Amino acid sequence: MESQLGLITLWTQGDWVTRSVAALLLIMSLASWIVILSKALDIVKYKALAQRTEAFWHSKDFAGGVEALGVAKDNPFVQMAHAGQEATAHHRNTQAQLHDSLDVSDWISRTLRNSIDDSTARFQSGLAVLASVGSTAPFVGLFGTVWGIYHALVGIGANGQAGIETVAGPIGEALIMTALGLAVAIPAVLGYNALLRGNKFILTKLNRFAHDLHAYFVTGARVGNQRGGQVLPLHAAK
Repeated sequence: MESQLGLITLWTQGDWVTRSVAALLLIMSLASWIVILSKALDIVKYKALAQRTEAFWHSKDFAGGVEALGVAKDNPFVQMAHAGQEATAHHRNTQAQLHDSLDVSDWISRTLRNSIDDSTARFQSGLAVLASVGSTAPFVGLFGTVWGIYHALVGIGANGQAGIETVAGPIGEALIMTALGLAVAIPAVLGYNALLRGNKFILTKLNRFAHDLHAYFVTGARVGNQRGGQVLPLHAAK
């Protein structure tokens, strides 16, 4: 109750600078939580999709394997499989192009790498917001504190009274700004680190799937499977 009264007093008795800092911190907090929740849901979804890669290799044909990966429009594993298939067909069917100087292995490698880079950029979107909030919110709160203390000292000087009962209220309200800055920054930093770990897990799965796809499109077999280099009856993409 006292903290609520302190926030209410901070807003009602503060000047336009104090209110602007408080509003800015509120906006930063909302933005960081929106990013954290939306990206966390994406990571949960992508982790579930990553579990389907083994089903791809146990399919009877390429189309069935793609279907086993899921039907999500933003499924990075499906996008990578289609990119590799299109690159293989394009290299084999198109003549007198610049890519003729590259063998099929290099051409597919570059295509799969581009797909991974596109997925990485999508995974990292929004993380800059968390990094910015985590690094700047404490200083925004500190600025509000300094301004509040200055404002309180000016009032004390004008009244000519410096007793503890006079100083405690204004200084305490000013220090609330520091607490607000930390309350905004800490979740942003923790969320940023957690999302980075989640993205790293998904990217590891993507890189492994890309390695297997590369071997499949080039040699017709998945590398490192339990059948001595012979995959289950998944026919090569045409």
